Amino acid sequence: MSVALASATTPETTRYEPLRVMVVDDSVVIRGLISRWIEAEPDMVVAASLRTGLDAVNQLERVKPDVALLDIEMPELDGISALPQLLAKQRNLVVIMASTLTRRNAEISFKALSLGAADYIPKPESTRETSAAEIFRHDLLQKVRTLGARVRRKAQPGAAPVAAPAVARAPAPVHHAAAAAPIVKRSFGLTVPRVLVIGSSTGGPQALMTLVSDLGPVIDRVPVLITQHMPPTFTTILAEHLARASNRPAREAVDGEPVRAGRIYLAPGGRHMRVVKNGAGMDIALDDGPAVNFCKPAVDPLFISAIDVWQSAVLAVILTGMGSDGMRGGKEIVAAGGSVIAQDEASSVVWGMPGAAANAGICAAVLPLNQIASKVARVFAGERS
Repeated sequence: MSVALASATTPETTRYEPLRVMVVDDSVVIRGLISRWIEAEPDMVVAASLRTGLDAVNQLERVKPDVALLDIEMPELDGISALPQLLAKQRNLVVIMASTLTRRNAEISFKALSLGAADYIPKPESTRETSAAEIFRHDLLQKVRTLGARVRRKAQPGAAPVAAPAVARAPAPVHHAAAAAPIVKRSFGLTVPRVLVIGSSTGGPQALMTLVSDLGPVIDRVPVLITQHMPPTFTTILAEHLARASNRPAREAVDGEPVRAGRIYLAPGGRHMRVVKNGAGMDIALDDGPAVNFCKPAVDPLFISAIDVWQSAVLAVILTGMGSDGMRGGKEIVAAGGSVIAQDEASSVVWGMPGAAANAGICAAVLPLNQIASKVARVFAGERS
């Protein structure tokens, strides 16, 4: 059944003009579809609809967009070639790469993230399938709105956040700027952890690479299980990148495989990952159930399942991402005697997931990304402060 994605409420006034979005795609059908979706939103407008990366580079200074939706495969100048030229001309431009779900395009999307793209979005094979088009529309508008608003706030320190309309299919992202109260932290659990579980979304691939590169000694001692909001094919490649970054075995998890120390298990795109007891050991359990927190895979199923296996001996890390996935699972981990660490706002691409956990008062630490690995190592070594 089609789910309406129209704004539930529209603010009477906002501090800023609508977000200006530049749509760059060689398909006239895709350009038209995306343009109609954007023009239907009260807080964004189509600044330009262009066919090639060369057009985007040549017209950037005239168009002055806040956000560029950039296709990967285009004539004259493709997306990955246009990206650095666009960012060189407009440093604060938010670029969201769009591609179909092929291995080649997934690899290019990862390269784009390393070159400065803010995020990526997978295009459905066919927009004629209603459910696929609805999901694509929801994800696209959410990314444009959240990432565009973040750049606006950075450009005007002290200004109130953009008053974005609510989206019917998903909860609004949590913005730290709207929370005046200080973050209340709690003590770490008394039990030395025996597993590390991690959740991440927008900005997560880069954050995960940074984190696991410094987690070697921890990975050697305990299993590391990760849920990153990401589609199939992309998770396959992310696992390969994590293996290189950590110099440890990392792979998409396989249903029924045993969970062992010294390995990184990544939830495969399109399936939830849980851990279940199997005699004296524990196994991976994958399922094709409905989305949780509008995500599949979702973080909460992993976090909650870890309690059944390791009880209080669970340490969770919540990294950058939209929405609030991981907060409910984090609450249950803390209630069971475990601990939660969240990435801070300044180092997050989007402070939705970690911000939700931090503002819920369930975190024992809220840290910059470059300090999380060392803190995790100390917690596994017995530190409790």
